[in-house]
Amino acid sequence: MQKEFWFDRPGQTELRDRLRANRRHWLVTGAAGFIGSNLVESLLQLGQTVTGLDNFATGHAYNLKHVESCVGDDFANFTLIEGDIRDFDTCAAAVKDVDVVLHQAALGSVPRSIEDPRTSHDVNVTGFLNMLDASRLGGVQSFVYAASSSTYGDEPQLPKIEDRIGNPLSPYAATKLFDEIYADIYRRTYDFSSVGLRYFNVFGPRQDPQGAYAAVIPKWTDLMIDGQSITINGDGETSRDFCFVDNAVQANLRAGLAQLRGENEVVNVAVGQRTTLNELFTRIREELANYQIGYDKDPIHADFRKGDVRHSLASIDKGRDLLGYDPTHTIVTGLEAAMPWYVEERRRVIADFNS
Repeated sequence: MQKEFWFDRPGQTELRDRLRANRRHWLVTGAAGFIGSNLVESLLQLGQTVTGLDNFATGHAYNLKHVESCVGDDFANFTLIEGDIRDFDTCAAAVKDVDVVLHQAALGSVPRSIEDPRTSHDVNVTGFLNMLDASRLGGVQSFVYAASSSTYGDEPQLPKIEDRIGNPLSPYAATKLFDEIYADIYRRTYDFSSVGLRYFNVFGPRQDPQGAYAAVIPKWTDLMIDGQSITINGDGETSRDFCFVDNAVQANLRAGLAQLRGENEVVNVAVGQRTTLNELFTRIREELANYQIGYDKDPIHADFRKGDVRHSLASIDKGRDLLGYDPTHTIVTGLEAAMPWYVEERRRVIADFNS
């Protein structure tokens, strides 16, 4: 699959050149997952040394195999540690000689956290604290972690601004708020800096469409390809700020290079555009038509889902000012870039991996 590199786009070449001019050692936790594997790919393409940590609870080995096929000989600069962030010794070993940690490993999904809050807490809070403390003790220069827009909770005002949050609406949201609290405690207590990236509905290649907790875009796309019915929770006017994965990768790399000594920052990672679920349904159907995949079923409407917020829209002003973050993809161009993976590449990659 021919891929357009986000870092070759206007406005991103300065970041590309900074990275290629100075090789660093990066640790990506959750490296076999969706965002993690995209981070590994970009870092290797940019000449970096990368260690990955994953227990394969939600990540897939075929994602890393696909990264290898994309980066070729540069895959020799990648080392995988199979282990669990809930084990501190594993975390301590993983950060050895590492300059920058990009902590992506977590158990996502609001519904999963409602069904099993303890495991979500163990992974997202205890695992986070293990990585944070191991990084501090190991002398890591920069610690960046995946925060979440769910932290805004019942705060009704739009757009969402980093210093204005409400009450968490799910165990998952609570775990992500705990992470931000611990990160700030480590700044005040140990003078250890970090950047939390509050992701807003990230989507793109290598995002798993299977399972009860799959994200909406890959799940709906997969169902439409197979001619199955789509269920929309509520009236379909619920809205989200959908963010293509290359935007999230850019934010991580910029945060990893930021000089924020003794500071703790939290930054929205989004596009600053709102799309309703009804609009999303139409956009996916139109995009699939470009691949001669027709879908003529109307969506089925079910009850609103417990723990979900009604509307989500981010201000990305802080990310622009603090990190130089500048999204390269909107929902429209992101779907165009992601669709080859959903339609063609994913099934081929899995078939090749299993052959």
